[in-house]
Amino acid sequence: MDIKRVLVFPCGSEIGLEIHRALEFEKYIKLWGASSVASNHGKFVYENYINNLPFADVANFIDKLNSTLVKNRIDFVFPAHDSVCLTLSENQPKIQSKIIGSPYQTNLICRSKTRIYSLFSNKLKVPKIYHSIDEIEQYPVFLKPDIGQGSKGTYIAHSKEEVQFYQKLDRSLLILEYLPGNEYTIDCFTNFKRELQFVGGRLRNRISNGISVNSIPVENPEFYKIANIINDNLEFDGAWFFQLKEDAAKNLTLMEISPRIAGTMGLYRNKGINFPLLSFYNCQKIETGIINNDINLEIDRALSNRFNCKYYYKTIYVDFDDCLIIKDKINTKLVAFLYQCINQNKEIILISRHGDEPVNDLKKYRLYRLFDKIIHIRNSDTKAKYTTKKPAIFIDDSYTERLKVSDSCKIPVFAPDAIECLLNPENPGVIR
Repeated sequence: MDIKRVLVFPCGSEIGLEIHRALEFEKYIKLWGASSVASNHGKFVYENYINNLPFADVANFIDKLNSTLVKNRIDFVFPAHDSVCLTLSENQPKIQSKIIGSPYQTNLICRSKTRIYSLFSNKLKVPKIYHSIDEIEQYPVFLKPDIGQGSKGTYIAHSKEEVQFYQKLDRSLLILEYLPGNEYTIDCFTNFKRELQFVGGRLRNRISNGISVNSIPVENPEFYKIANIINDNLEFDGAWFFQLKEDAAKNLTLMEISPRIAGTMGLYRNKGINFPLLSFYNCQKIETGIINNDINLEIDRALSNRFNCKYYYKTIYVDFDDCLIIKDKINTKLVAFLYQCINQNKEIILISRHGDEPVNDLKKYRLYRLFDKIIHIRNSDTKAKYTTKKPAIFIDDSYTERLKVSDSCKIPVFAPDAIECLLNPENPGVIR
């Protein structure tokens, strides 16, 4: 199989970041990321990054997109936002590359809550819709946009006055029955033959800004029944998901359906079901199998740091005690960085005043072959004396050593806690 170029747009969304995590190690894929927003996390993650692609609702979007696709010889586009899924599926005949995802009619229905509820009102339990304040039978009620995602623009109203207040903010808000129970996301995969190959539920334990940030797998036969009903009534092609919430009587109620990757699909990816990769092969009508490892997983997500270190260096000086080895354990983050340097053909020099010959302990920890050179110094020596090559960086837990090297050698110095700023591709966020 030839290597395929895949563009993810918008690459800085949680969906785009999950697609990157899922595909970055695939040998047949070269990833590109694009965004319409100048400041976004995608540029710190995607090695090939395209800046300033217009928003999908701008008049010249398709022309600009096609220009980008042709210039970079892109084979597939992976949409990473509901509105982008809709626009790309609608304009697939005009687009130079193949869109990974479900057809336009499915995206059109799934983009609107009222369309979803209308289609499934006689097949599944859907939230009761109040068409006016006078129809409300019981408070609280839940207000949400007909077209939207996550929890953006949603409110809980406990009185008529609160409903009126929120309606003044947004006249398009739907007034729905309030569902107080557990909330579930059910991740699904339907192949190009319209066969539902996987259904996996997960409990949304903790939610932040509409994103499930703590989740565990949950088995429930009802999930499979509901998934099959949805699959029979909508044409999916690849990964999709739907959300359920329990009403006061614990009845599962359909909240929404989305024919795209979900950010927290990473839970099942780590159990063996890589939804973006499955969708990539499915788009080419390549049959795939499903492996679901029988392991107990819980996912918890939080903000993480990525850096773009613009200092160029060819040599790395690194300490041993309390730096490479801390509390008799290997500093795996530092070792990951050193292997990154090996990939980039940089020189790595161990500089240590280790009590014994450091080679013996390096062999004990299986680290001996990491280094191009080993400098073993005595207590009376200073490491700055041996830090002679430039451009270089110096890594050591000792503030005194870092200060001497910084003052006399005029190179950047790092403590072990600052290694994270160096862990990046050689050219992260390269703008094409």
